[in-house]
Amino acid sequence: MTPEEVGRRVVALLTPVEATASVSGGQAHARATVDVPPAAWADTLRAVRDDAELACDFFDWLSAVDELAGGFDIVVHLWSTRHRHGVLLRTRVPRATPTVTSVVDVFPGAAWHERETHEMFGIDFAGHRGLTPLLLPPEFEGHPLRKEFVLASRVAKPWPGAKEPGESEAGGGRRVVRPPGVPAPGEWGVVPAPAGPVTVGDGPRGASARPPRERPARPARGDQGGDEGGTA
Repeated sequence: MTPEEVGRRVVALLTPVEATASVSGGQAHARATVDVPPAAWADTLRAVRDDAELACDFFDWLSAVDELAGGFDIVVHLWSTRHRHGVLLRTRVPRATPTVTSVVDVFPGAAWHERETHEMFGIDFAGHRGLTPLLLPPEFEGHPLRKEFVLASRVAKPWPGAKEPGESEAGGGRRVVRPPGVPAPGEWGVVPAPAGPVTVGDGPRGASARPPRERPARPARGDQGGDEGGTA
């Protein structure tokens, strides 16, 4: 089946549920993409798995996308080992209450993916009985893949790109832009950070660089001591 045919088949299976089918980019690797409401999330995966024409019996991966004020898109990719076609299923949950039904009962392999998505985005999967930390230490606070999460490494280290933010091949005046994840001066840590761009040696709170270690002066070549009984 072509991606278009896969999308139409999924929409037909879900009737009367409102679902929208499209095709992702990727040219030869394009996939049918079907958006469904959160209430139909688990039933959609089960229908796509059990339908004889689709037979998407292989769970590939599940993750999320932070759409800021729009909420979070939860995306899953399924594959048919019999028909050799895939489908992307997607649902959106609100930012204030990011919750969707777990699909572990449909695909047990989703357990690890739901734990990671819960940890990185703060999305709850109702019915999942083991949403414990997977990658981060227990004392870690926040969800690193949310777009508002401050990347501390961007504060402590210089921008790693070939060009600083705001620079371009066209030249002209430089527009001052903070690297992604870097808060404005004075917003990070307990001690206000100094104004201006972060430079090498600046700590996460604007601490000054460690002074260079003083090395003893090397003696001149003629002053190097030798044996007292040396030859004249």
